[in-house]
Order: sequence, then C-alpha cells, then structure tokens
Amino acid sequence: MIKENHVTEKKPFWSKNPDIKSNQKTISERPNEGIATLIGQDVTALEKEMGTPQRIDESLYGYQWYIYNQDYKRYLQVGVENNEVVTIFALGENLDIAPFEIGQPVEEIFNTQYIDTNINIDLNGNSYRFELNDTDLNLRPIVQLGDIYAQLYIDKFTGNLSSVRFLNAETLVKLRPYELVYHGNLIEPPEPTDESWKMVEKGSEQEIFDMTNAFRIRNKLKPLIWDELTAETAYEHSKDMKDNNDFSHTSKKFGSLTDRLNKAKVVYQAAGENIAANYTDGPAALEGWINSKSHRDTILNKEFTHLGVGVYQKYYTQNFIEKVEQ
Repeated sequence: MIKENHVTEKKPFWSKNPDIKSNQKTISERPNEGIATLIGQDVTALEKEMGTPQRIDESLYGYQWYIYNQDYKRYLQVGVENNEVVTIFALGENLDIAPFEIGQPVEEIFNTQYIDTNINIDLNGNSYRFELNDTDLNLRPIVQLGDIYAQLYIDKFTGNLSSVRFLNAETLVKLRPYELVYHGNLIEPPEPTDESWKMVEKGSEQEIFDMTNAFRIRNKLKPLIWDELTAETAYEHSKDMKDNNDFSHTSKKFGSLTDRLNKAKVVYQAAGENIAANYTDGPAALEGWINSKSHRDTILNKEFTHLGVGVYQKYYTQNFIEKVEQ
C-alpha cells in the first residue's frame, strides 16, 4: 500500500472571520510567567530554566535552535542569536506557554486576545507592516504581547491551538511569515553557504522527526523509529524536486515512491509520503501537513512503524514505512 500526499490549499477553520474591527480589546502586556519570559534573556538563564539542550541545530535566520526533545510532551525549540533568546517554538502539551495553552479552543483565544489583520512594527528607524489574509487569520494568527509576538498555529480539525511561536520584532521581520510592506531597510537573514545549508537541512530533518512523534503521542499513537535508508530516499526526492523545479510524488527520473524505496532496498509492507515546499522552516512545514487531511492521516497512521525525513533547502519529504516483521 502506498499513500502519497502533497501540500494542498488550506481551507479556513472559520465559516467567516471574527469581527475584528469591533474587537475593543487592547494589546496584551508581555507575559510575566511561562516560557515566553525567556525571550530577551541569555543562554545562562535559558539553561537554568530548561536544562542543557539535547542538541543544537542551525537555522537559516541567524539563530541556532536549542532542541529540547527528551520528553515529547514538553517538546521545545529555542532560537538563540548572539547568546540571546530571540524566538521559541513550543509544541509540547505540558509546557507553560502563558497566556495560552496547547489545546486551547480557538474561540477562547479570539475572545480574550486582540487580533488584527495588520501588525505594525517600528524598528531602528524602519517601519514594517505585516498584512494577514483570511487563511493567516484562521490558521496562524499573530498576537502582540507587549514588545514580543506570538504566532499561533491552529489545528483546524480540532479547533484548538496546536503550537505557538514566540518572537522578538527583529526575528519576526527576518522570518516574514506574512505579506510584508516596509519603508526603510529590510532586515535580511545571512546568505547561507553550501556548508550551512547542509547543517540546516540535517537539523530540520531531525526536528520534523521529533515533532511528528510529539504529534503522534498527543494523539495516543506510538512514536516512529528513524530509518536511515528511508531518510536517504526522502532526501534524494527533495533534492530532485528542487533541482528540477518539479513538485510531485513521481520523479521523471527516479519514478514513484515504490520505485525509489525499492531501488534503495528498503524492506516494507506499506509506505506513505508527505511533501512540502517553500515553508519558513520545519515547524511551519509540519503545521502545514497537520492542517491537510491526507497529510494528517499519513502522520497519524497507526500501521506505520518507521520514518525517514529528507530536507533539501526548502523542500521537505517525509517517507513513512511499515517494516516487515522478521
């Protein structure tokens, strides 16, 4: 059995947008509790609070991801740049992400937080305005909390908060997750070298693997086991898609998922594939898959036992297999 899924257009969770203009709530203050308080603090404060990270991954945006994956229910990525915490991605359901909670109903968030279609930022004499479209508002709205921001990833199938990304203003401008209008100088992330791309890719692969398992455990499923041959197959497909500008499950050169797994001598009973392209990073790609039914079904397939992830630049491939019992 082969299941193949690629990114599809996300349908809004809301039947209509909330009446944002009539929302009289004011911008919330910066949290004084929870992991959001780490934004702006140094690595010493981070490690005092969270301990030593299990590993440190590179990113495309000038910061390093400190990865906390020892307990998937507390899965956390903390972005550190110049010894300072500049962003946090929280997926674990047992984390304190005040003023929010993983699993919190989206209606409650819209009723308690000021959410606008535009986010205006003045930084170092430059002005930036992010403009959110309907899909942004429904699936990944952003909330200003004092001098930091919280990008909320909404699970449209449950209507609950799936994860949150806290950022300072400069990091938000570098990531550019929404349509941006600006006056002055645009803050650009460093240009990646071939070597830095490789480090980012390897980190993204492991992050997607970890986050997939965290999401499976949240849904009462067993975690998957990393399979190196399958991961190599996934990487080659991501590279092939990038090199040939061909976003498809079937490669003109290497064929279908079945063809590619068989050529790599992967032994399996069933297999499935998710692909994505041009997402900001691994967390954004995973949240995109979660909000597409076919991708979500593959991630939550109880028959799969192993996973290989391959990332080439901003092309992402997950290959899932059910291993043949020996």
